[in-house]
Amino acid sequence: MAARTNDGDGRGTVPLTGRRRTLGCLVAAVVALGAVGGIVFAFLADSGYMPWFSMRTVWEAPHDRGTSAQGNRAWLAGDTLARSRFDGVTGYDAASGKKRWEYVPPRRTDVCATTARPDGPVVLIGYGEKGGPCATRAALDLTDGRELWHTTAKTGYGSAAVGGGLVVLADSGARGGLRALDARTGAPRWTAAVPRGCAPGDVDAARKQVVALLRCGEEARLTALDPADGRARWTVPLDARRGVAADATAYVLSADPAVVSVAEEKSGDGMRATLAFGPDGRPRGRIDDVGDYGSIEEVEVEGGRLFAIASYEGSQSTWERLVAFDLATGDQVWRADLGDADLDEIDVTDGRVTTLAFDWKYGDRLHVFDAATGDEEDDRAFRDHVAGYATEVGDMFTYEDGVIAVRWGSGERPLSAYERW
Repeated sequence: MAARTNDGDGRGTVPLTGRRRTLGCLVAAVVALGAVGGIVFAFLADSGYMPWFSMRTVWEAPHDRGTSAQGNRAWLAGDTLARSRFDGVTGYDAASGKKRWEYVPPRRTDVCATTARPDGPVVLIGYGEKGGPCATRAALDLTDGRELWHTTAKTGYGSAAVGGGLVVLADSGARGGLRALDARTGAPRWTAAVPRGCAPGDVDAARKQVVALLRCGEEARLTALDPADGRARWTVPLDARRGVAADATAYVLSADPAVVSVAEEKSGDGMRATLAFGPDGRPRGRIDDVGDYGSIEEVEVEGGRLFAIASYEGSQSTWERLVAFDLATGDQVWRADLGDADLDEIDVTDGRVTTLAFDWKYGDRLHVFDAATGDEEDDRAFRDHVAGYATEVGDMFTYEDGVIAVRWGSGERPLSAYERW
């Protein structure tokens, strides 16, 4: 007979039978296994080895030879990914990484200029002799790497853009103006003079309008042209109240809508902001480079919004976040804090904002947000490091169910493609 004990109030306690001991052990084991399973799950999910939570490498291009700081650019057009260096442009099959074509500039010349975005499959590059002007502009078809046409100026060209079926060139000579050519054939479309006393700066082109920065005396202005005939629609100062110095660092982020990034060198009160303009040239939203969102480091314009990576001071280190702004008002629409990992590159495609978070210690991650609401739609760990101590990602594209990272630098793998797993 099992012994009974007394708890002091005259009632005996029930003894632990073998069956109850077994049940208790099973419960403890299940709890322990659950805890261990949770740790294993977290480890696998964070290291890129858990299905539905991971990114794995699909293909990588061979290691690169020596490179230069000039001519570096990448474009995605359909299923072709093209990467430019100082010594040429190479096209790859985006799905397999197979090399499709290679374009090499004429002997004794290097690639010295590139346009930021393709117009369909057409991009514009510049090449020239070392130490000389970047005198030639050439249009390439990214589908097969063919040079469609080229044009040369003895003194070289200034800024150039491709968009809306046009190539727009800024003449850097004393009688500076703008010249538009057909993007596919190089046939002249129109020329446009700039106001007396002004010289053209950065340009961009879209189907609805062409915009160009102007340096007019001591002040910077912005002008919009009709893409059909080059007639000026409006010309306005970048800041009507205080003015922006003509020598300010300024470039066009978008032609439609017209959006300009400005960084004045004045100490203290110099403007550092992104400025948006309406169809009539009236100022719209202004987004300062520094605000309660932090310090803006990289931006992308899409769908009437500015998407930015901003850094701010966290509890013990610098943290980073994504911020979306309405270009019509300059107001924040949403923001997402992503901790102390190093954010780099933004891709806005099909209503989604994709960014990469680099952390050498804990691993790199992919983050995807709804561009309209800021809701996070995906968060995955890369099985392999995308960037490291000596490796920088210079560009990133979303393609099908994954992303492609682009790099420059001696000994680097120039391209790596990753897919969801």
